[in-house]
Amino acid sequence: MATEVTGKIIGAAIEVHRHLGTGLLEAVYESALCYELKIRSIAFEQQKIVDVIYKEIIIKGQRIDLLVENEIVVELKSTKKYNEIFTAQALSYLKATGLKTALIINFGHKRLIDGIKRISL
Repeated sequence: MATEVTGKIIGAAIEVHRHLGTGLLEAVYESALCYELKIRSIAFEQQKIVDVIYKEIIIKGQRIDLLVENEIVVELKSTKKYNEIFTAQALSYLKATGLKTALIINFGHKRLIDGIKRISL
């Protein structure tokens, strides 16, 4: 199921990239991708807050760009260079949510497919 959902997300992201290209702020791509997911009837939550457990306390403040179908964490970027911190961030979201799959979608690439990274636990 995760593979099917990730395929739908990637298809929606490619459509956004095809229309908007590169060079915009992450927030623009996030809004456009949300619209694209909505018109495709793909369920999502935007800026989903997740808690981090540290010893016996709950720390609030982590926000996932998109949680799609309650199954896939989507982290959006708009930069020319990939930074390994993006992977660490996605992994921390997976650990906090107990989910298994994340997509990092970087709209900063000329070809969007070069800016997509799948992370699995």
